[in-house]
Amino acid sequence: MSEKGTKPDFWQSTADSTIRERCKYILNQELLSDVKFFVRDNRSEGGSASKPISGHKFVLAISSPVFYAMFYGDMAERGNTVEISDCNYESLMELFRFIYCDEANLTPDNVMQLMYLAKKYMLPSLADKCSTYLQENLDGSNVFNVLPHAQKYEEKGLLDRCWKVIDEETEEAVKSDRFVTIDGSTLEKLVERDTLRIKEVELFRAIDRWAAKECQKQGLAAKGSDKRRILGERIVKGIRFPLMAQKEFASIVLDCEILTTKESFEMVKYFNDALTTPLGFRSAKRAGQYSILSRFGRCIYIEGGWVYSGLGPDVIGISVDKPIKLHAVRFFGSENNEYSVTLRVERSGDISVLSGMMGNFPSELIRSEMGEYYGFNVFFQRPILLAKNATYLLTASIIGAPSYFGDLGHSTVQHVQCGVTFNFSRGSGPTDIRLGQFSEFLFTTIS
Repeated sequence: MSEKGTKPDFWQSTADSTIRERCKYILNQELLSDVKFFVRDNRSEGGSASKPISGHKFVLAISSPVFYAMFYGDMAERGNTVEISDCNYESLMELFRFIYCDEANLTPDNVMQLMYLAKKYMLPSLADKCSTYLQENLDGSNVFNVLPHAQKYEEKGLLDRCWKVIDEETEEAVKSDRFVTIDGSTLEKLVERDTLRIKEVELFRAIDRWAAKECQKQGLAAKGSDKRRILGERIVKGIRFPLMAQKEFASIVLDCEILTTKESFEMVKYFNDALTTPLGFRSAKRAGQYSILSRFGRCIYIEGGWVYSGLGPDVIGISVDKPIKLHAVRFFGSENNEYSVTLRVERSGDISVLSGMMGNFPSELIRSEMGEYYGFNVFFQRPILLAKNATYLLTASIIGAPSYFGDLGHSTVQHVQCGVTFNFSRGSGPTDIRLGQFSEFLFTTIS
């Protein structure tokens, strides 16, 4: 019989019948141990004391190529003690628990360290579990904690998930404390993404905060010229200043002094419709903004062969039973073509123009409830308030190649999710209620 307090004789027969249970029985036990690992104990006073973990070379070696090389390879260590300085006791114990027991007790506190150890000791199944755990617990508040590790360890699935969260929860992500710790190349990639869901002025605020933090790290006074130099041209040119409201630009951007005097002057001219030369900043709305807008199409079918025959502009009347803000009008186009468009919005009975937009718009593939077609979006510089039960005339002069067009349009369309009913009336020109242009409308409701 064994003495009291020691492992019982024939302990193998008392363990479960599986090899997993027998290995679990000897995890961090002196029984059969032939190596000791000494690792930092964060729970000790000062967090610097070492704490031992008893190990078994054979169990470790059959699980990890690194441990095999360490104990049985040509350059194997001959001693029975191993000092490990790049992790803490709790994380190494969880690594051993996975090796001995096939268990991974992942938590927000240990998952990053375990990902590192899984990569170091070449345990891909544990790395996959860490990646899955991170993906399942990722959100805007912690995505910039995870992103650098996903990049470092080349975890493509995790990396893709990080960028998806950044796209979907942009505003929360850039307001998190960890945003200011990302490197410049990551910030470049962020600001150039077309899929972000954030107002441009809020994106600028976050970038300015990042630049101020970088100035602080370098012992600089965070002047506009220093922030501009640190940001670099790609980041500054990636901000879509023309999408901001003039008041936002004047009260927030100008005071930061990141733009040059010439750039600021040209933007002021742009906001006042006095700019005759192209801006150096993109004015296309980020595609990510589309997903936060409600949209609807007025036609059932999509046909091909619409020709701009010089019969005058396309005009349609629209009214709503609840007030909305109209952000953009979507038009039909055709593949690999660009269209020159002048769009006006007027309130019926009022001679003033509520909004006017003009420009050249490349056609792109659009997927909608009507089906797939090539078309383009014309966003207004500012959303237009459509009042309840008032009638508005939308007039579009379009020059370009033959395009798709809508057929079997209805005079009344209800957007079920938003509870808004749209009524259409004939204006003039080739388009009428049944067929023609004005494929879809992008809007937000007013609560």
